[in-house]
Formats: sequence, structure tokens, C-alpha cells
Amino acid sequence: MRSLGGIESVGDAETRRRGGNGGNGGNGGIEILFKNSALVASKSYPSLLCLPSSRSSRSLPSFPSPYLPIMDSSIAQQVNRITRTLPPSVRPIAVSKTVSADRVREAYGAGIRDFGENRIQEAIAKQDELQDLTDITWHFIGHLQSNKVKIALDRFDWIHSIDSLKLARTLDRLIEKGSPSPILCLQVKLRPDPNKFGWTVAELLEDLPELDRCESLNIQGLMAIAPLGLDESETQTLFREIRQLADRIRTFDLSHVSMTQLSMGMSGDYPLAVAEGATAIRLGRVLFGERG
Repeated sequence: MRSLGGIESVGDAETRRRGGNGGNGGNGGIEILFKNSALVASKSYPSLLCLPSSRSSRSLPSFPSPYLPIMDSSIAQQVNRITRTLPPSVRPIAVSKTVSADRVREAYGAGIRDFGENRIQEAIAKQDELQDLTDITWHFIGHLQSNKVKIALDRFDWIHSIDSLKLARTLDRLIEKGSPSPILCLQVKLRPDPNKFGWTVAELLEDLPELDRCESLNIQGLMAIAPLGLDESETQTLFREIRQLADRIRTFDLSHVSMTQLSMGMSGDYPLAVAEGATAIRLGRVLFGERG
């Protein structure tokens, strides 16, 4: 089920994406520009005024507001509205948990090829029903229990939630030597949050030598979820720190840990994540509406 071709890094274009990769887009979008080392939004979105950014030279296209209600837009309209604003280096992942296979098929018809699930059993049923869609890339984005690791290895192209050295060692042991590994992201937690798993910076830096000894693993980057309650400035600062952590790890002499991927940003904050170098964003509510 997994198609593990070349790994696309931050600058790689994804030629199979639908709906273009830039332009102003309109549709009530927000213009986000970098000016004088600050992220500045137009008057149509004043709550994003003057967010600081260390990437003063980076220019972003117009983004539709992730905070606007879905209203009566179809999935196809939402997909087109969002994907045409994204840089080609950003992979939009439709978070399809609790979404029916029919609605996944609808998103597929609109051009989405990446789908994220966080429950193994629900994902299996959906994958079996959608076997005819052979070019879907399946992402596991939930907490991975040790007794579900083998199934996840068989069923998913990416696993975004490697959140401990113990879990990494379990995967390394179960992957047969020479067999392909899913693309893996190390989940980090840079702010206190009792509801989230993942390494702190200090914990990850301490464990990196051991992770580098897991030779069967295809570790390609970091994943993070912004805690609830952060304002926009705090959220962007968090995403910047994650990118800076990846940059720091990239300077280490590691043979089996790479930092080509940053999985961060969801429906409510993905423009901020893209501004800080996200290569994968996880979109649920903004595509499918509120969960039932």
C-alpha cells in the first residue's frame, strides 16, 4: 500500500498537486506579507497585524482565513480555495478521522492525495473501502500504541507521531532489515501540555544519538501540535522554534536522522506554520466542516 519514492524536501515541487500553487486567490482571503521583518496582514484580517518573524525575506501568497466558517462551500471549493494559495513545497493532508469514505472520495476527486487518520481500526476500514484509489498516501497522525505498531507499519506511508525513544526502538525492531520504513516524524512538545505526547527539546537532544542507531527507521523531520490557548504571536513563535530546532539538528553528525520535513499547522493556524517553513499541514475542519 505504501509508495515510498523519493522524499520531497522543503524546496521540492509536488507536481501531482491540483489547483495551482500561488496567486492571490481572492475569495475573502487575507494578504500576508513580510515587511520590515514583521508578518503583516491586510486590513481585512487585522488580528494578524505585526506578528514578528525571523524570515523577513520570505513572501507568502494570500491565504484564506482559517477562522471563517465553512458555510455551504463544497469540499471541492474548499480544496481549491486553500491549495491554490500554498507554496509547492507544502503538502496539504486532509484529516479524515470520523469522515466517511464517501467524503474522502469527494476530497480525492478535488485533488487531495494525502489523508491523515488517528485511529487504526477506523483507518483500516476506510482504506479497505477505498482500495481502488491506488495513489492515496496515508498518514498516521494519532498517538501510536505499542500493540498497534505492526499494523501501522503495514498500513501507512507516513507516521507523524513517533513520540518516544521506546516507540522508535519498537519500530526499528519490527521493520525487517532491508524492508522500507514509512516516513517518520519525531513528535516534539515545546510547551507544557498534559494532553500531548512528545519530546521536550532537552529530551530529544539527549535521545538523538540513540535514535541515530535505529538504522531501519526513515526519520525525516519533526511534528508538533500547538497547544490550545496560544494567541497568534505565541503560535508563530512556537512554529519558529520548531523550525529552529530542526535547523539545529541538521548541523549534527547524524547518519539516520534527517530534517527535511516539518509537520505543523492545522485548520486554525496553518498560515502561521507555512510562514515558518512547514512542509506538511494537517487540515480537517477547514475542509470537512465541524465534526459530528
